[in-house]
Amino acid sequence: MALLIGDIAPDFEAETSEGHIHFYDHIDGKWAVLFSHPKNFTPVCTTELGYTAKLKPEFDRRGVVVVGLSVDELKNHEGWSRDIEETQGQKLNFPLIADHNREIASKYEMIHPNADTSLTVRSVYVIGPDKKIKLKIEYPASTGRNFDEVLRVIDSLQLTARHSVATPVNWKQGEDVIIASSLSDEQAKQKFPNGWTAPKPYIRIVPQPAS
Repeated sequence: MALLIGDIAPDFEAETSEGHIHFYDHIDGKWAVLFSHPKNFTPVCTTELGYTAKLKPEFDRRGVVVVGLSVDELKNHEGWSRDIEETQGQKLNFPLIADHNREIASKYEMIHPNADTSLTVRSVYVIGPDKKIKLKIEYPASTGRNFDEVLRVIDSLQLTARHSVATPVNWKQGEDVIIASSLSDEQAKQKFPNGWTAPKPYIRIVPQPAS
């Protein structure tokens, strides 16, 4: 049965490049990103891990725990980490799971048999503090992911979790937002006393609320 947005993210224990982790304990009370890599010592994955490591301060600023996963053995992680640092100019700075038996990949449905029967696709899960899946993105193995977009979505998820708003197309931090459809005009007046712009009654635009 497919994992869907709103489902509870499966728990697991794993060996990683930073030691043994119990996933729920590791992310407890925080936002988290769990993302898979087809295999160690592959070119696209090397670029992705290096770039994500460079973005670590941005994830930290948002209170987000980052965890990578590779269907490879732990003994191969150290050598690959050196390659990442050498070629990408950034040392790996978050746990990389060794999922050589594909147990975690199977729980998170990261293996798509019609694409490859043994390697994961490029899955990204954003998990909320309630341990529910908030975002699920899947790329084919041949296409590198856009982690700037992952950060943008996290900004939207965190904002909309705090306020009764939604974010429009191509929204970026600091731009106008839309009052949630779940609020009546009367309720919206209580939350947004300065009013809003409405090109149509169902499109109520306001400045981004302060955090």
